[in-house]
Amino acid sequence: MKARKIKDNIYWMGFVDWDSRLFDSLIPLPDGTSYNAFLIEGSEKTVLIDAVESSLFSEIEAQLHNVSKLDYVISLHAEQDHSGCIPQILSMYPNAKVLTTPKAKGILMDLLHIPEGSFVTVQDGETLSLGDKTLEFIFTPWVHWPETMVAYLKEDKILFSCDFFGSHIATSDLFVTDEGRVYEAAKRYYAEIMMPFRNVIKKNLEKIAGYDIDLIAPSHGQIYPRPSFIIDAHKDWCDGPLKNKVVIPYVTMHQSTKKMVDFFVSSLVEKGVSVEQFNLTNTDIGKLAIALVDAATIVIGTPTVLAGPHPNAAYAAFLANVLRPRTKFLSIIGSYGWGGKTVETLAGMIPNLKVEVIEPVLFKGSPSDDAFKALENLAGTIATKHKGLGLL
Repeated sequence: MKARKIKDNIYWMGFVDWDSRLFDSLIPLPDGTSYNAFLIEGSEKTVLIDAVESSLFSEIEAQLHNVSKLDYVISLHAEQDHSGCIPQILSMYPNAKVLTTPKAKGILMDLLHIPEGSFVTVQDGETLSLGDKTLEFIFTPWVHWPETMVAYLKEDKILFSCDFFGSHIATSDLFVTDEGRVYEAAKRYYAEIMMPFRNVIKKNLEKIAGYDIDLIAPSHGQIYPRPSFIIDAHKDWCDGPLKNKVVIPYVTMHQSTKKMVDFFVSSLVEKGVSVEQFNLTNTDIGKLAIALVDAATIVIGTPTVLAGPHPNAAYAAFLANVLRPRTKFLSIIGSYGWGGKTVETLAGMIPNLKVEVIEPVLFKGSPSDDAFKALENLAGTIATKHKGLGLL
């Protein structure tokens, strides 16, 4: 795809990836993604913001074909999907420098073996004059690495936000035209990589609040012509009210756990509690991550395998522990054949979650009337807990 004009002398470059369905060998990409770079031609200096994956160099090389001079490659984030082409671009423009944060400089030297003499570092709040345009650099640590920053183009009121406000979505539209579609993609993006750092992200949201922003241009996804849409969404995801919702990731082997889950879901719904249920043998982990953003309760359903939880259930617990959602309550339901330490194992896997653990319900064999009664009681306890938070 050719470079695309955003405003006078400001261009999108990069690659729209329609076909990829997995990112970082981990994250599902149901809608593909884009790798965005941005060229700004000032009256005195020309800069490229971010430099996309090294495997995409031929794309950006062609887009830069008519750009005779490049003064700086600005690296907002050192991860390779944003920086991979920097060495090749420096070969194209031997006089160009890499402008980045001091912390990113060291990481880029380690990852890409860029010589130290190729760098210029900036401090938080420092500006760079391009002649008739001015960039201000704002440090935004832990969005989602420690070295990240964003860049604000003062005259055009554009925030180049890198991973901040990003979304994995492939589309021919340069600007957001369908906010509903982008909302889910951006929430998935936030849930999968930003949620563990939400307390720092809250501070970064406050940091950019004083800027007059007309456009937000992230390094994945579309450009936002209505910045308040995505800024307000992030405020809600970081610190908004939890929902009257129970997320139930579960796995079953011989249907005993499935019978318990089905009964339990029905009991919760009868008590006015919303449920999102995920069969871990075929679920999209991104959908599970989205559900965790604002759920008040998690209940893991698992059979017992070799005296412990099913590996898929253990993975769900591990994922929740890594993502650190704001969830308030957690419990476990399931079955076993002859014994084990399922509860102890899963409880030991969630040290990062600040949750109240509600008495689990584990029964031997296929669920009996006693099991169903215990599940009914658990549903009642959760409903009461949600009422106590004003959610029900």
